[in-house]
Amino acid sequence: QVQLVESGGGLVQPGGSLRLSCAASGSIFSINVMGWYRRPPGKERELVAVITSGGSTNYADSVKGRFTVSRDNAKNTVYLQMNSLKPEDTAVYYCYGGVRVDYSSKVEPYWGQGTQVTVSS
Repeated sequence: QVQLVESGGGLVQPGGSLRLSCAASGSIFSINVMGWYRRPPGKERELVAVITSGGSTNYADSVKGRFTVSRDNAKNTVYLQMNSLKPEDTAVYYCYGGVRVDYSSKVEPYWGQGTQVTVSS
């Protein structure tokens, strides 16, 4: 069983910063891609930022230059530093991990439970 547990959400004023963390635990052989998606109110879930085990990153255009994704492979943990937050960043943020549970298994997607980020004055 693999679990992803997020922390760090909350209420912040426009222009402020938040840092999200997500730790994966359980039966893990390797995690190639980890990252963050979000679901704004009334909208579909969308990519925010992902990072490979080698450090390659991909960002949504709407967050480039403001958000930074990073990871600690030894701790199976991924982070999202969010700066210059805007009201349109308000969403439930979900951690994602593409996990291989043993050397012969295929990569399976796992998701965290979600953490609310609200940007409002």
